[in-house]
Amino acid sequence: MKRIALLFIILFSIISCKSDYIPRESLNISINDFKIDSSSVRAIEIVNDTTIVYAGSIGDIGIISGSGKLKASKNIVTDTIVPHFRALSYTNEAIYALNVANPALLYQYKNDEIKIVYKEEHENVFYDSMKFFDDLNGIAMGDPTDGCISIIITRDGGNTWGKIACEDLPKTVEGEAAFAASNTNIAVFENNAWIVTGGIKSRILHTADKGLTWNLYETPIIQGESTTGIYSVDFYNETQGIICGGDFTDKFGNSANKAITNDGGKTWKVVSENQAPKYVSCVQYVPNTEGKEVVAVSTSGIFYSRNSGENWEKLSDKGYYTIRFANENTAWLSGNEVIAKMTIK
Repeated sequence: MKRIALLFIILFSIISCKSDYIPRESLNISINDFKIDSSSVRAIEIVNDTTIVYAGSIGDIGIISGSGKLKASKNIVTDTIVPHFRALSYTNEAIYALNVANPALLYQYKNDEIKIVYKEEHENVFYDSMKFFDDLNGIAMGDPTDGCISIIITRDGGNTWGKIACEDLPKTVEGEAAFAASNTNIAVFENNAWIVTGGIKSRILHTADKGLTWNLYETPIIQGESTTGIYSVDFYNETQGIICGGDFTDKFGNSANKAITNDGGKTWKVVSENQAPKYVSCVQYVPNTEGKEVVAVSTSGIFYSRNSGENWEKLSDKGYYTIRFANENTAWLSGNEVIAKMTIK
């Protein structure tokens, strides 16, 4: 019996050791830039290992191969309006791009055809980010128009969208809104979505049921001015998450601009206080690294953490707005007139 017990302990220890991921000390990266003429690109999404989609500031929606070749594109003009896209997502059937400013126009790009599937007119309308939970359920968020963050939902794969009434959402305070910096104001995991705000208040809205009910959580991120707050959020699973931001007008400020949670966003801990990275426009977990490896980007460079955001090192001085990982060794970035492929050697 003792031998059996000892054997079980040894086997358990071996299995435990095998499942414990050891993060890389540093990342040796190479970056290949691809020119996107005249367009500021803040919205990219990975479709698969060989394809990404993007939406830019001149009404452009594009599909790019893994080698950087433009496979398909559309330049949209609607009644003289050239939509400025900063929110983008996709399903197995279509690509969806949502512009900023008034009127809000949500376009469906399917079978090489463009169709408006949602329109909203309001002097304060300004949508910032969009995500899909799955091929049927999607969510987009924007600045308040009537005392709450604007949230629209689809339940039919993006063909139709409806706005959640303010009576069913937490109330905002005057001066609380969001930043359309990198299409990462929303993070989703299974049925969960987390939405971040900024400005006078910088908080977290959380749903555990794809938008049916909502909770509101406070954060310690810098806030109180129109340009301060959370610019980006990511969750590795339903409990572990990270938020980053700062003050867009003070890109060298690094006080209370990074925080992590291990309870699904209910409470947050400031990390790397008064240390780089400073202002951050996008943060993402590296896939398949058990939530230990994280990369953040801004116009001041690319930064890497091997301990879930506690400490960081700078990988590159190249500046970008946003980043998405295809796998643990390949990522795509975008910025002003550029989309780039980053390879970890």
